[in-house]
Amino acid sequence: MTIEYLKRGKPEAERAEDDAKTRAIVESTLADIEARGDVAVRDLSEKFDNYSPESFRLTQSDIDALMAELTSREMEDIKFAQQQVRDFAQAQRDSMLDIEVETMPGVILGHKNIPVQSVGCYVPGGKFPMVASAHMSVATASVAGVPRIIACTPPWRGKPNPAVIAAMHLGGAHEIYVMGGIQAVGAMAIGTETIDPVHMLVGPGNAFVAEAKRQLFGRVGIDLFAGPTETMVIADETVDAEMCATDLLGQAEHGYNSPAVLLTNSRKLADETASEIERILGILPTADTARKSWEDYGEIILCDTYDEMLEMADDVASEHVQVMTDRDDWFLEHMTCYGALFLGPRTNVANGDKVIGTNHTLPTKKAGRYTGGLWVGKYLKTHSYQKVTTDEAAAEIGAYGSRLCMLEGFVGHAEQCNLRVRRYGGINVPYGEGAPARDAAE
Repeated sequence: MTIEYLKRGKPEAERAEDDAKTRAIVESTLADIEARGDVAVRDLSEKFDNYSPESFRLTQSDIDALMAELTSREMEDIKFAQQQVRDFAQAQRDSMLDIEVETMPGVILGHKNIPVQSVGCYVPGGKFPMVASAHMSVATASVAGVPRIIACTPPWRGKPNPAVIAAMHLGGAHEIYVMGGIQAVGAMAIGTETIDPVHMLVGPGNAFVAEAKRQLFGRVGIDLFAGPTETMVIADETVDAEMCATDLLGQAEHGYNSPAVLLTNSRKLADETASEIERILGILPTADTARKSWEDYGEIILCDTYDEMLEMADDVASEHVQVMTDRDDWFLEHMTCYGALFLGPRTNVANGDKVIGTNHTLPTKKAGRYTGGLWVGKYLKTHSYQKVTTDEAAAEIGAYGSRLCMLEGFVGHAEQCNLRVRRYGGINVPYGEGAPARDAAE
């Protein structure tokens, strides 16, 4: 195998050091929120957002006034995007069926898909107001039937962002709070004097938000570990350098630590893309952010074969994977570790981020090896149930259960089964023994 790194990002040791610093800050901040509640949340909001309103929760009149600031075109665009997300989420929900089957005469097993009862949706917005994140978390929770949806977003330029608030409200949020960062996630999960805690946290965010969700997992459920945005472009010479560079930098502008990787089997395309990136950085308004990401986290990987590209892509397990080759469907068929695929040059990651309908909250930091992204199913808990409807079935399944419990040494467990064998089968099983096999009983 010949895989050559034409450009590497920051070493893993330095990335781990950054993660350790974030972990310590988050741990102490969450402890402060737990100890001081609303007071801690207000202190943090003042410190990090310079924002301290009379109430962090918006009233309906607040929401109406903010929505009135939007143009009709802006409202129409928000509603269009949200409808695409709702339609796809509904199709996914419709595929998840409750089931009930009779596995043997008199034994009925089933499961029900029940919504999580309360969800806290975090919508980033300190640097860029992430309108689309409200569709992805709030509207999808609404499709799932979650009965209590609360949403938090930081202030933008000193006040609530009208477009984000509109998307939250139209998406179905029951409570909307203007607060950001660790304080928002901590308040929703831990609860304060004025905010009842939720059962689950969802939504993307910066490294501190992601780490807060990780530390709170177990106390509440989370959708997934959604760290800094990642993107990978898998390309051959069927596309040009401008398209590759544009798709890489389109995600690198998210933050200073957003990995962007070009994976190709063409040295010519690799070299031309590197040059094109420098050209675009010279004119891109967000170049200060994108350049830092590209310098520290950008990579160009040259492979000999498509099989090598596939193996490397699954190893990296990037959040967004843009595939532009002469065999896009081959990658769709064979790739196993990623957040979402964007197949062919006509689509792009920005479509998925904002409007096309798939969910943009996706696994990062190799989490695509064990989970997919946020979707309507994340808000649903699949609960099983069982019932035995005949005496014969109670005695038969009880006899098997009795013997298997005794095999493991669980006498108390076995007696639960033996009681049914005695009651419904008329067979006397001595205490502390397994039920006799059917042929022996007969």
